[in-house]
Amino acid sequence: MEANRWVVLTAVAPVAWGANYFVTHEFLPADSPFYGAALRALPAGAVLLALSRKRPRGDWWWRSAVLGLLNVSLFFVLVYAASQQLPTSVASTVMAVSPLAMMLIAWALIAERPGAAHLAGAVVGLTGTALMLLTGDGTVSTGGILASVAAMLVSAFGHILAKRWSTDVDVLASTAWQLTAGGLLLLPLAAVVEGAPPALSPSALLAFGYVSLVATALAFTAWFAGLRHLPAATVGLLGLLNPVTGVLLGVAVAGETLTLQQLGGLGLVLCGVVLGRPGRAGPRRGGRAPGPPSASDSRALPGPRPTGRPPAG
Repeated sequence: MEANRWVVLTAVAPVAWGANYFVTHEFLPADSPFYGAALRALPAGAVLLALSRKRPRGDWWWRSAVLGLLNVSLFFVLVYAASQQLPTSVASTVMAVSPLAMMLIAWALIAERPGAAHLAGAVVGLTGTALMLLTGDGTVSTGGILASVAAMLVSAFGHILAKRWSTDVDVLASTAWQLTAGGLLLLPLAAVVEGAPPALSPSALLAFGYVSLVATALAFTAWFAGLRHLPAATVGLLGLLNPVTGVLLGVAVAGETLTLQQLGGLGLVLCGVVLGRPGRAGPRRGGRAPGPPSASDSRALPGPRPTGRPPAG
């Protein structure tokens, strides 16, 4: 089934992001969130620009700036700060609230009303999240929690906005534009706030290689491709693999403890992912039964518009 292939591809993103928390926390400089975010975004954007060989046209100049601000500049800085202030398991678990946020925003912004199974998956996933977050060992920073929650809300809105705007452009190109714009917005802020760039050790350079190429270039391309071909609710629930990866990696590599209640939470999170699989429940638009899209629906549907013209690039 084609939808299942898109599920597998999209799952690459949350798994890469779950590992990203650990890499950022362990190997990157703690006092340089702006430079850290810029060094994550710009190399990834440059690689994708080289692969796509397309530049923005028309509205995509300002759209790239808006999406770059939300999905890259703000999100990367907030995630960087959360990763440095929180244990890996806690930082990645907070992001598991994003499926519900994405469902509600998609309902409001692109008329994708989540089905009962998707809502159940979000509730089950949130329950598992609470078990992992509220029972885990380790110091929990209030500032780190706030940064993580803010990152979740900013990204949920930015991702649905990208789904709405990106129906008529190449996924690789639109991802490249967002990353490049967001990285360029970060550079002057980094110079003003943090001064000179931090000195990077060989391990930090390798870590930035993973963060930029795998957890950014590859992961964001997979994620936005999934949003193009799958309901936002399904993609959001796949994001629950982020805390699963983060918790397991924190236990296996960082020596963080895992309680029985957290194990139960992991099981619930995986159940939430299963409930959102394609074919179990599809999004409903304005309460109508699923059927062929009308012309008025073309703005909200994934995939290129049937205009007969080549995609803008």
